[in-house]
Amino acid sequence: MIARISILTIALTIQTAFAQSAPANKPDLARAKQTAETVCVACHGADGNSAAATFPKIAGQHEQYLLKQLRNFKQVGDKPAERVNASMAPMVAALSDTDMQGLARYYSQQKLKPEAAKSLKTVELGQKLWRSGNAATGVPACAGCHGPAGQGIPNQYPRLAGQFADYTEAQLKSFRLAERANDPNSMMRGFASRLTDAEIKAVSDYIAGLR
Repeated sequence: MIARISILTIALTIQTAFAQSAPANKPDLARAKQTAETVCVACHGADGNSAAATFPKIAGQHEQYLLKQLRNFKQVGDKPAERVNASMAPMVAALSDTDMQGLARYYSQQKLKPEAAKSLKTVELGQKLWRSGNAATGVPACAGCHGPAGQGIPNQYPRLAGQFADYTEAQLKSFRLAERANDPNSMMRGFASRLTDAEIKAVSDYIAGLR
């Protein structure tokens, strides 16, 4: 039993160190820019500011978060992708890890053109969930991980501020249904499972207006 715990501890330590370490190879930003302008542009825009809420704004997102998502979208051998997405799977299939590192760095350096909150009716609920959570249902404050202004924490939690409300809503519902399952320790799946549709819509709209 002790040996098993020790092995698990070592494995988790290695995994954490890998996730937080700088990319091993030097990213080719010129190549990344070319890929962004010829391939990624169709959905995310050349500068990472998508024009459609179906696709997230990725400009200014933390580099390590972007890299993790790109890696998770890719199926390696017989191992299924950690994040299943019919649109992204073919996009990352031919990318090397160095390509992914370049794209992650390129988009992290772009300037976000943020969205705005649209509903005055839900701002109070959205703000409450963001700042305080819902103690009655065991939902912690979103700001506890993603920061008071939604800027996230590099290497740990993504930036959410200014994201499309519809996209954030879709991701929270996907976590709730466990359709998206690449969150460490099932953290987001656990929180989202305790959110109502009204709460998800309210906090998603509130997030769009954060700066």
